[in-house]
Amino acid sequence: MSETNDDERRTGHPDTSSSALRRRSFIVAAGASVTGTAGVAGATPGRGNGNGPDERHPTESNANGFHGSTGDPDLIAHRGFAGLYPENTVGAVEAAARGWQSPAAPSRGADMIEIDVVPTAENDVVVFHDDRLASRDGGERGLTDTEGVVWETETDTVTSAEVLESGETVPRLRPVLEAIPPSVGVNVELKNPGSFDVAFAESLPGDELEEQKEIWQPFVERVLNIVDEFHHEYLFSSFYEAALATTRDASDYPVAPLCWSSVADGVEIARRYEAEAIHPPYHMIRGTPFYADQRYEEGAGWSEIDLLAVAHEEGRDVNVFTLETWYQGEQLAAAGVDGIISDHADVLRFGATN
Repeated sequence: MSETNDDERRTGHPDTSSSALRRRSFIVAAGASVTGTAGVAGATPGRGNGNGPDERHPTESNANGFHGSTGDPDLIAHRGFAGLYPENTVGAVEAAARGWQSPAAPSRGADMIEIDVVPTAENDVVVFHDDRLASRDGGERGLTDTEGVVWETETDTVTSAEVLESGETVPRLRPVLEAIPPSVGVNVELKNPGSFDVAFAESLPGDELEEQKEIWQPFVERVLNIVDEFHHEYLFSSFYEAALATTRDASDYPVAPLCWSSVADGVEIARRYEAEAIHPPYHMIRGTPFYADQRYEEGAGWSEIDLLAVAHEEGRDVNVFTLETWYQGEQLAAAGVDGIISDHADVLRFGATN
């Protein structure tokens, strides 16, 4: 547990706790391998230490070892490799972190694990992706065996809900973090603060942003209080600008906007909050066979902005979502992305550099 209290974290004075010093040493320890160390794409120091975003040269990401030992992009386990394991569960994150130990294995353990967080009716933080416990794809299949909107349902009911008939249940945030080794990074996606009245994937004007921040602030604060107890490298991502804004207001944890259809909005939000990373869908990356094959919008910056080039020029990592195949992984690694958010553990192995 961190030795620094919340008041000290918010003063702007350097955090001299052992965990903060370890996090800070990661930033200057160029060349450290990600797997088995504290390194993850886009990760920088945490709450209240007074440090700004990572100021490495934009081209230093590969050279300084912010990728895996093979030179591949970081492998980020989407919901704990949701294509292999029951998503967002303790069992999933344990398995995703472990992986296969041999370098000749067809897949490897995750360098970072992505999880989603939402509140219950009692304001407890649980790891879950959807708004509702038992509907997905328009209600055609149930994610759990329990009905109800997560943030309108009591905690005991939520945490008793079985995920995909796996025997695993919806977990609170704390046991999930306990199950992830400190050597593995954690990408916390702020999914919803407990309201249907939130602005999705938009760059917001000032007044509206302040209103949205009021919705997000209590939930973000609860999440931060929990993650502060653990020694992982964190990266906070969200489709919601106000979620990133409130995270920046309360902490120095690195942030990353998730893009949806607008390249321009994603870049603008990343600049506004000095984001350490940006998370676009993989079809936003120019020079790949997938570019602009989904959700292309005129006037949304696709033709004007080379997202990968601009992000790297500005010193930001680019972690793309959500991959399913080795071919996607091979093409995006060749394009130069920094991290690959995948449902499967083997998307980088076939074309990996030895």
